[in-house]
Amino acid sequence: MKIKEVIAILDELAPLSYAEEFDNTGLIVGDYETDISGILVTLDSLENVVDEAITKGCNLIVSFHPIIFSGLKKLTGQNYVEKVVIKAIKNNIAIFSLHTALDNSWNGVNAMICNQLKLSNRRVLIPKKNTIKKLTTYVPEKDSQKLLTQLFEAGAGTIGNYSNCSFSSNGTGSFLGNEDANPVVGSIGELHFEQETLINVCLPAHKKAPVLNALLKYHPYDEVAYELTTLENNNQHIGMGMIGELEVPHSETEFLTFLKNTMKTECIRHSKLLNKTIKKVAVLGGSGSFAISNAIKEGADIFITADCKYHDFFKAENKVLLADIGHYESEQFTKELLVAYLNKKITTFAVLLSQINTNPITYF
Repeated sequence: MKIKEVIAILDELAPLSYAEEFDNTGLIVGDYETDISGILVTLDSLENVVDEAITKGCNLIVSFHPIIFSGLKKLTGQNYVEKVVIKAIKNNIAIFSLHTALDNSWNGVNAMICNQLKLSNRRVLIPKKNTIKKLTTYVPEKDSQKLLTQLFEAGAGTIGNYSNCSFSSNGTGSFLGNEDANPVVGSIGELHFEQETLINVCLPAHKKAPVLNALLKYHPYDEVAYELTTLENNNQHIGMGMIGELEVPHSETEFLTFLKNTMKTECIRHSKLLNKTIKKVAVLGGSGSFAISNAIKEGADIFITADCKYHDFFKAENKVLLADIGHYESEQFTKELLVAYLNKKITTFAVLLSQINTNPITYF
């Protein structure tokens, strides 16, 4: 199996097209055509992680965080980023990062936090915009069902929790082919009228290429008329953060104790206790202070995230309990998620969990 094939598998879990614009996801170091001997999964691609990959015979590191976030102008080994890249290149080890693509995934970082906290009735906290498209095309009535089936198989027709969704209506189409035309029905130089079906299907943005390929492959006309537009509907399964509910409500102190033990953190920085019951819980792994207002808007009793600054705690406005559990701590279970997913999809070589704790923060 080549690196590009593993990337295609990971793209099913967390399409890179849904990563944030500021991010640097994808293949950071390496060649897409390289044959894989083994995969090491980590949160951060540090130099000792590269050493671990060498020792364990893994030539692909799947890392949550990208080792190169902004541009590199030199490779002289003067800092930890350059040292990692140099060692990886010298030892023919590729590095691939998912980062915010996995943040935005329905089964990604925030789902893992929800799993740990046993939250039900989950939904995305901040749905990502412009991720739903609508395809409209016209096809002879007799070919409409065959084409629709192929569009469904390519990924069209999904809306939230529903699949095979479409809307069709019948009418009369007309066309006149010139001398270079190759009409399936009708004749060159003659105006032709055909009973056609108008097909409308929605599709997630990352399925655009396979759906259009299916359209052009299975549509009988040599000139396919179609329209692809972007909808304003929110995608229920793509976006930052999640919000869910506890099966049994907790007091604030009870829940903070549960949170500390469950997320294995030595310290929780939180805003003023509000003497309210915790039932509705919002989460956003990593640096999520930008979503405080969203958590308040959605009626969360507590918002769990990381990297909150001094003034961020004021933004809680005594409307939500803001809990900063630490960046590493909020994302730590992502490694297990990726290993389980890859092991389920790949059986031809080892997919290993890095044993190195890459958390750069310690508590006194």
